[in-house]
Amino acid sequence: MSELTQIDDFTQLFVNNTPLVDTRAPIEFNQGAFPYAQSFPLMSDDEREQIGTCYKNKGQEKAIELGYELVQGQVKQARIDVWLNFIKNNPNGALYCFRGGLRSQITQQWIYEASGINYPRIKGGYKALRRFLIDETDRIMNKVTPIIVGGQTGCGKTLLLNKIQHQIDLEGLANHRGSAFGNTTTEQPTQINFENALAIELIKKQASSYLVFEDEGSNVGTVHIPECVQVKTTKADLILLEASLDDRIAISMDAYVINMHRDFIHQHAKNGFKNFANYWLRSLEKIQKRLGLERYQAMLKLVNQALDRYKNQAEADGFYPVVKELLVGYYDPMYNYQIQKKMDRVVFKGSADEVLDYLSSRSVF
Repeated sequence: MSELTQIDDFTQLFVNNTPLVDTRAPIEFNQGAFPYAQSFPLMSDDEREQIGTCYKNKGQEKAIELGYELVQGQVKQARIDVWLNFIKNNPNGALYCFRGGLRSQITQQWIYEASGINYPRIKGGYKALRRFLIDETDRIMNKVTPIIVGGQTGCGKTLLLNKIQHQIDLEGLANHRGSAFGNTTTEQPTQINFENALAIELIKKQASSYLVFEDEGSNVGTVHIPECVQVKTTKADLILLEASLDDRIAISMDAYVINMHRDFIHQHAKNGFKNFANYWLRSLEKIQKRLGLERYQAMLKLVNQALDRYKNQAEADGFYPVVKELLVGYYDPMYNYQIQKKMDRVVFKGSADEVLDYLSSRSVF
């Protein structure tokens, strides 16, 4: 086993989007893993629990014996077949367990015995990779100069970011738009998976002297932005993206109505509209206290009318007054209050094209 290959160049592992076999139990994988990793465990959750109990009561030797008893014969062969199929499709991949110990070593050895393939394992396993990503996030954020793009809700900050090569899309990584209406049709990543994905983006773009971020709070939905990122971005130069109210309404209609409806229908055709309606009603409920009872009830009536019109007549225009009122009556006052605290950091204001020209002048592209 000692002659089988180990990988310790973690930077290239992530830069190259290396496919990974995670041999930990499913419960461990679900708590946190890496992009391009797939869960093909050596042991099931139940088997892992049995072996853990045996280890506590009878020691390592008995636990290892139990492991070989539980994973043998057809069970063992079925798992080897899964690994070999992955290897066939991903010959340049690697495998790991929690610490790079017995589970990945046994997996690696069984693969070699069954196929003659010396499939590499990660030195130090998941724990080493995780530590590396945390340290790299801190190191890279201390090295690069962030530039922040802010602006009123609906002004197109994400659309602007998508036109910039040297940027980090925190909302994209968090799968959330960072507001009460920010949910998408799919779940957010776990905190660990968000941090891992962010670190990998930073590693891939660390050669840039500048990185552009959208102006965010300490959280994006349920995930927390690492402290080292917050410290640098809250002191960085701030660019304000400006757009007309009509443009902001159009952008918001696309993002929160047209595209959300399409995504819900695509995800679940039968219940798609129901899920879309629930998204709007639950999002509005989140801001009920801020709106106050009277405004909330008025908005709720508008939303229900808009939903009925969309469902029965396939017309989204009913959301126009809803979106306009949310932008002007709810989001703009909050934005105006918050931006006053940051005006000393503002270095430029302008339209999307003007902002892109300004960033170009600072050699951000």
